[in-house]
Amino acid sequence: MTTFLKTALLQSPLFWEDPEANRTYFSKVIQNISTDTDLVVLPEMFNTGFTMNPEHVAKEEGPKTVDWMLQKAMQTNAAIVGSLPFFENDGYTNRLFFVEPNGKTSIYDKRHTFTLAGEDKVYKAGTERLLVDYKGFKICPMVCYDLRFPVWARNTEDYDVIIYLANWPKPRIVAWDTLLKARAIENMAYCIGVNRVGSDKAGHQYIGHSGVYDVLGEQIAFSEKEEIVYASLSKEHITVTREKLRFLEDRDSFDLLT
Repeated sequence: MTTFLKTALLQSPLFWEDPEANRTYFSKVIQNISTDTDLVVLPEMFNTGFTMNPEHVAKEEGPKTVDWMLQKAMQTNAAIVGSLPFFENDGYTNRLFFVEPNGKTSIYDKRHTFTLAGEDKVYKAGTERLLVDYKGFKICPMVCYDLRFPVWARNTEDYDVIIYLANWPKPRIVAWDTLLKARAIENMAYCIGVNRVGSDKAGHQYIGHSGVYDVLGEQIAFSEKEEIVYASLSKEHITVTREKLRFLEDRDSFDLLT
């Protein structure tokens, strides 16, 4: 029997440095997702926008937002993935949380902090990739600027899906579209990219372009407006294509130094 992973990408505007308003907004959106959804994907820093001033938001808002994600995952019986500014020990990270309906929570700290915006001066960079086994799919979630670095994404573990959560601005949207497709093709994996829409108080404009690409780079979902974008991922498509076109077997071996 063919196995499918049914995904819902929440392409949305974000309220600037206002976690409560963002949680309220997304609660309403999530109420309207299809009942057979397996995975809900939120944009980068979905509770604040891409702020370089996380101290403007109470530190408690990080754990409070994770609790909200757990609640929504249980209510919808779907996993939820999103990133947020998270304070731990002596500093902040741009931390991605992958929360499952059974309460299991996995984390990934953004590896490539966006130096152009000074993110590297505010948020500590992560050092380890995350792989999540969920409903028969091996998933590798990443964040925004990570998209520009193919070595970090290289499919050495035969993952099935790679996800990018982003606040990717309008002037560089061609790079976003191009690199999402490239990551799918070179890794022979589904590639999901979720971007926001609207504008932020830093003066950046966002036009979405959330999309899903199959293992050959065919675009199977795309949007430029505020909406829920659905895509059904097929395990059979991955298996059959990789057996027919054994490109991953010819990949270069390397050691990644961090």
